[in-house]
This record gives sequence, structure tokens and C-alpha cells, in this order.
Amino acid sequence: MLKRRIKNIILPVMILSQLFLLSCSDESGNKNELLYWSSNNVDEIEFARVVVNQWNEEHPNDTPIRFQPVPEGRSSEEIILAAVVGNTTPDIYSNIWQGDVEAYAQAGVLVPFDTLKGFIDFIYERCDSSVVEEIKSQDGHIYQIPWKINPILLIYNENIVADLGLKEPPKTYKEFFNACRLFSKDLNGDGYVDQWFGYSEVLVTWWQRFFDFYPLYLAASNGAPLIKDNKAVFNNKYAVEVFAFLQELYRKNYFAKERLSARQDPFLSSVIATRFTGPWEIAHAEKFKPEGFRYDYSTMIVPDDHLGPVYTYGDPKNIVIFNSCKNPQLAWEFIKNMISKKNDLRLLEITAQLPRRKNLDSDAMFTEYFSSNQKMKIFAKQSSYVKGTDSSPVLREVFDIISQEYEASVIYGVKSPEQAIEDAANAVNLLFLK
Repeated sequence: MLKRRIKNIILPVMILSQLFLLSCSDESGNKNELLYWSSNNVDEIEFARVVVNQWNEEHPNDTPIRFQPVPEGRSSEEIILAAVVGNTTPDIYSNIWQGDVEAYAQAGVLVPFDTLKGFIDFIYERCDSSVVEEIKSQDGHIYQIPWKINPILLIYNENIVADLGLKEPPKTYKEFFNACRLFSKDLNGDGYVDQWFGYSEVLVTWWQRFFDFYPLYLAASNGAPLIKDNKAVFNNKYAVEVFAFLQELYRKNYFAKERLSARQDPFLSSVIATRFTGPWEIAHAEKFKPEGFRYDYSTMIVPDDHLGPVYTYGDPKNIVIFNSCKNPQLAWEFIKNMISKKNDLRLLEITAQLPRRKNLDSDAMFTEYFSSNQKMKIFAKQSSYVKGTDSSPVLREVFDIISQEYEASVIYGVKSPEQAIEDAANAVNLLFLK
């Protein structure tokens, strides 16, 4: 199943990217060096250059690390797949989606970190045991290192919330619906609405569910899985309630069905009052917000009877070593340095992305940063209650199935939430029979 999936995805990409990938592998330089690919995000490129240059200066007698951003393509995921098939993988890659790792692990193209000296002690020092369990593959090995997260929360317009007479942003389904009713009651009575209380992309693309269904499901269920023991386990009240909650928002036109992404920023222009997003919005908002605009973040919306902490999707990107690596132990030593506390602080300062490490909000190393960056504080506090993805080689297909049912039920209302979730679970279970 895995080999067929990789082949089906990679063939269209190979024609476009193989020559470039081969050219990368033929670049002149020390043939003994280790090649490290980062993402092609500008800030992460800057961070990578800093840590690589420092490493090479401090370890002149070791094999040097050569850095380059992942080659350009339609997506970094496709480029990595092309590299796997074309045998042009880097030694180290630091931008892998957690949901892809199991597929690569089962394909036998990754080095298990737990076979490398010093890894086990390090990972338990860095991460809670629940995170370690989350990143374990189905064979019991660990093929990825948790590196950075961007938790998904509710961003809200403080001025609008205050104008509605609310003392704080809505936290539950009931409170959210109440805020929606207050917001919409004064809109034009001619049937035309150009303002909405919230917005989430209506695209059926599988990864869009990371910004609506999935974080809401994690919040409602206290971080429950979608897949366990190669079986769908999301046919439950939490998933049904999330679909019902979102369906009602669209049915009553509290959320826009039209795509607003082509407009001037709908949040900063007050076309919408809320949306589900991550900390990357802070830099954008601070740069472009109009005079007098005030905003903040709050936890994900939960059912009215919810108890306990509120989880969300952490949007994690992790680090792997490909089995083409000539010196995995040295690669691990470099990675260990790259994700030290000192460099995790650099990551925050340069990229405004949070390292996935325990006690982030209370560790003295990061106190000054969060004191100077108040809006990042809520994300630091949230970092103790984030989830990544389940261990499955077909996770993209799982989210694609859920997204298809989401469109039918939530957006267009042609299926009940109960039927849509049941149909999604049945279709997901069929994946594991192939």
C-alpha cells in the first residue's frame, strides 16, 4: 500500500523536479560532508545558517554540515517524495510533517533515533512522556524528533467583542452562538451580508481541516486520536458535535461560505471578527493592522459540558535522518545542538515559532522572550496541551476522506453530522483492508 501511494504521488513530480534534485546531489564540495535541508521559509533559512555556521566553526575536525533550503517545488512534501524515489535525499531534514513519518518509516528510508547513542536520555529530558509516545512508530522505534509547533487558537477582534457587550471572547459552543447572534442582529436587513463572525476556508483540500475540524475535535475530546490500531476511532460524539457546531455556523450564515482569501485581509479589515489560526498572524497583524485595531488569542471553542484543559492541534514540524546518511551518529550530534535550549531561544527570536519542549512557559531560559512578546505567551501556555497526528501510513487519505464528508455535511448540509462521520469512519476503515 505504501509503495503504491508513494509511486502515485511522485510520478507527476519526478518529471519536474528530478533534474534539479540530481543537480543538487552533484554540487561540488567535500564528499564527506553531511547535507542538511531546512524549509524554504526565509526566517528558518536564517536560523539554519546561524546554527550550521556555528557548528562548523566549533567542530573543525568533524565532517562539515552543508546547509541548503529544500529545493523549490509545488510543495516541500512532493520534493521530499521525489528525493526518496530518486535516491537524492539529504542526510538531515527539519521540516517533515509528523503525519508523513510513519509512511517513510515503513518504507525503510529513515534512521531510528532510538538506536543512536544518547538519544533516549535527551528526548525524555526535552519532552513529556506523552509526546514521546505520540512520535513512536508502529514498530516501536522513533524516527522523528519533535522540533517546533504553531498551535491553532482563536484569534478575535477585541473591539468587536467589547462592542457586543462581552467581557471576554466566547469559549463554548453556546457562548460562540450567542456572540454570533449579537454580531449579526444589526446587519443589513436586505439579505445582503458582507460581515461574518467567523471564517474558515471552505476548500475541500485535506490539510484545511487542520484549521477547523481537527483542532476543534482535539479540544472537544481532550486530545483523542482519529486512528488507533489501524482503525478509525473518531465515530464518536465529539466528532459529531464538531460537525454539528460548524454546520450550524454555515447554515445561519455566521461563517462565510464564499472564499475571502482573495480580499484584503478580512480579519484586519473587520469583515470577520474571529478565525482559527496560529502565531504566524502576530507579525502580519502588527505590521498591517489599522490604527486603533486591537486583537488577541483565546483557546479553541469547546462543548458546553467540557471539563479539563483545552487541547488543540500543534501543527508540528519534526526532524528526520534519512538512511542515506553516511554518519547518523554525527548527524544526531548536530541535531542535538540545533535543538538545545540556547538554539530553541534563537528559533523563537528569529522565526517566532515555538520549540516543542516541556515547561516552555515556565523555563527561565525563555522568560525574557515571552515578557517582551506578550501575545506569544498564550501559545507558550498552550504548548502543554497540543497534539500532533496519529501514527498511520495513510493519514493524508484519512484527512482527505474527512474533508470530503466535511464539505457535504458542514458546508452544504446534504448529510447529517452523524451520517457524515459514520461514512467517513467506514471509508477510513476500508483503507486498512487494502
